[in-house]
Amino acid sequence: MSASRTVICLLRNDLRLHDNEVFHWAQRNAEHIIPLYCFDPRHYQGTHHFNFPKTGPFRLLFLLDSVKDLRATLKKRGSTLLVRQGKPEDVVGDLIKQLGSVTAVAFHEEVASEEKTVDKKLKDICCQNKVKVQTFWGSTLYHRDDLPFGHIGGLPDVYTQFRKVVEGQGRVRPVLSIPEQVKSLPLGLEEGPIPTFEGLEQTEPVMDCRSAFPCRGGETEALDRLKHYFWDTNAVASYKETRNGMIGVDYSTKFSPWLALGCISPRYIYDQIKKYEAERTANQSTYWVIFELLWRDYFKFVGLKYGDRIFHLNGLQDKHVPWKTDMTWFCAWKEGRTGVPFVDANMRELALTGFMSNRGRQNVASFLTKDLGLDWRLGAEWFEYLLVDHDVCSNYGNWLYSAGIGNDPRENRKFNMIKQGLDYDNNGDYVRQWVPELGGIKGGDVHTPWTLSNSALSHAKVSLNDTYPSPIVIAPEWSRHVNNKSSGPSAAKGKKGSSYTPRQHKDRGIDFYFSKKKGF
Repeated sequence: MSASRTVICLLRNDLRLHDNEVFHWAQRNAEHIIPLYCFDPRHYQGTHHFNFPKTGPFRLLFLLDSVKDLRATLKKRGSTLLVRQGKPEDVVGDLIKQLGSVTAVAFHEEVASEEKTVDKKLKDICCQNKVKVQTFWGSTLYHRDDLPFGHIGGLPDVYTQFRKVVEGQGRVRPVLSIPEQVKSLPLGLEEGPIPTFEGLEQTEPVMDCRSAFPCRGGETEALDRLKHYFWDTNAVASYKETRNGMIGVDYSTKFSPWLALGCISPRYIYDQIKKYEAERTANQSTYWVIFELLWRDYFKFVGLKYGDRIFHLNGLQDKHVPWKTDMTWFCAWKEGRTGVPFVDANMRELALTGFMSNRGRQNVASFLTKDLGLDWRLGAEWFEYLLVDHDVCSNYGNWLYSAGIGNDPRENRKFNMIKQGLDYDNNGDYVRQWVPELGGIKGGDVHTPWTLSNSALSHAKVSLNDTYPSPIVIAPEWSRHVNNKSSGPSAAKGKKGSSYTPRQHKDRGIDFYFSKKKGF
């Protein structure tokens, strides 16, 4: 290539310099590189069916942090990050015309239809201007081209089958190195301001000291988090036993928000796990981190296989379910006013922090789809709005799963809210943290305030339908667990505290996906 040639590196959900094939290729094929991030106005409109805001305050804050961090990282290496507000296809087209020296545009391919539409428009713009398009696949642990299924249509519809084949026959590509220096921008380009919440017509969130994810966005923070969780604390070595926790930062890896924006590479996590296993210890916990990365991969590949069907009301199975759209019930669910404390605590945590534990997500999804019978897309789009770690394939794949119309080999899977609350918040600490109006109810009784006597409620300063609602529904199977609460002798079963996972659950599969017993 001649010395004047310029490559635009369009960054989207790959906001990192390490293990980034877009940069790796551009470094070898250009004299000048333009790292570019566009704040696409379409990301700040409404969701498809119910018009919820598409990007919530916590994810936007995390994104702004990540963009600032990548700019700072690039500046240390002789470059910077161009930031523009506008549609990527328009911004790229304008840069091509402005500079006259752009020979290629490089970017990572996406999976879902809205993003693929942008991919196509970018390719059209480049074709019109006789500019090369170089695309890469970089969001998964296993590369799409390395899957041992011949074609994406051969992807198994059950995760376990996928996992066994990939673990047996697949290979993880090596991590790409970080360039010491990034080739400079062409002269005359303004880096552009990083927008504010006001500039994007969004409201800045208020941080909550109770948050289980009080972390900032960006590659630097992501790499620090891995160092802390693996090398500084050895928390990874007990991950399998603690991952169903609900209070605190270190009960799980918390990698998902950084993975969603590509601030950390799944291959880098895998590489570090393998080093940790070689230098410290290899056990079920270290394997389980990889196991979760494989779930994330699987949902990406399901999105590739099924396309827009992951958004369809009838799901992957084209299964007709008489979903309801009772907005009174939905509002109670989203605002944490269902009268079921375990559900309400999780929904309030989500609203106030942008985060919810894996255990919580499974339960509130089951409650919405199975106990209330509401359209699963209400839940999926609400999560899309609020989750700091929203990933389109993981979110919609998990909601399809919970609704019983996705990749679940078992039909009619339903969680028992009371049993789950007692299993994973046995002393009620988590509920009392997020539903403070129930703070006077001690022990596991806090999970079922409607079963308490008037005198007990009065003593706890709780007035049903006044200070806290009665349940909007009561499932018959809940009654089996009303008398098993930890305020009595059963409290001695194990350690106190809601981040403790009871022994009888520690060897369950990654989520409810591998539970072998009924009566969740």
